[in-house]
Amino acid sequence: MQKKAHFTPKDSNPLYEKFINYLMLDGKKTIARKIFNDTMKFVGEKTKEDPTKIFNKALDNVKPQMEVKPKRIGGAVYQIPREVTANRQITLAFRWIISGARGAKGAAMAHKLGTELLQAAEGQGSAIKKKDDTHRMAAANKAFAHYGRY
Repeated sequence: MQKKAHFTPKDSNPLYEKFINYLMLDGKKTIARKIFNDTMKFVGEKTKEDPTKIFNKALDNVKPQMEVKPKRIGGAVYQIPREVTANRQITLAFRWIISGARGAKGAAMAHKLGTELLQAAEGQGSAIKKKDDTHRMAAANKAFAHYGRY
């Protein structure tokens, strides 16, 4: 049995639908769905692998474990590191991948998004940089972690 290398629009699940909703602008869901389907086809053609695996790998690589949250204590604002919940991890990963693709210039959105997903799956790209910056901020402010319970 040969591996499935191409994504078909019928291969939908709640995670894809949520991603499509984040991708959507001005309520144009059919356009967002077409961009997503074209992106998955582009990823499948580029890698000759199952695009769902690439998508999931990219998402796992971009999900942050820690983030900082500003908290005002005694007139000063401290950046307090905290763990990120599972839902927020997905939200941030989607947001960073899509904003990285939108920030790129000179190609169709499906190609920019596909490139961003491929880079994220390899541990590169702007979404991974954003995650690393967030982790670096949390590590730098580890001294203020004890303020997290106030």
